[in-house]
Amino acid sequence: MRYKFTALYIALIIGVNYAFTVVPLVKLPDGTMWPPVALAVGFVFVVRDFAQREIGHKVLLAMLAGVIVSYYMADPYIAMASAAAFLVSELADWAVYSFTRRPLSQRVLFSSALGAPIDSAVFLGGIGLLSPVGVAAMTASKLMGALLVWWLLRRRELAA
Repeated sequence: MRYKFTALYIALIIGVNYAFTVVPLVKLPDGTMWPPVALAVGFVFVVRDFAQREIGHKVLLAMLAGVIVSYYMADPYIAMASAAAFLVSELADWAVYSFTRRPLSQRVLFSSALGAPIDSAVFLGGIGLLSPVGVAAMTASKLMGALLVWWLLRRRELAA
């Protein structure tokens, strides 16, 4: 399949947004409510980088397609908060990935490191759950996926 990462990117946007509507929040020790679905969101950032390798800057159209479908499949409240978060964080992620001339592993890591906290803050603010602990927990969970992919890519780059 020629556009497998692009299709996966759109599917992940839709799937994660839908999951936010059906998976219950978890109460953290400080009383903050946290969405466990955030664990999957880190992979969305990484898959976006691979989708951009397939279709270039048209990846922004893929993001838009995923957000539009999410609006109709997920709770519109969640979809709108997600759309705002994706718009801001994915544009930051896209800019870092697009304009740095670093090896792929570093672009994946740097773009995720910038995009994840922005996404967390905007999304949690959009659904009325903004807190420092919530943003930190959500960001950390997103970066776990990015770190795993960075490590795998870095190993491959060093072996080449």
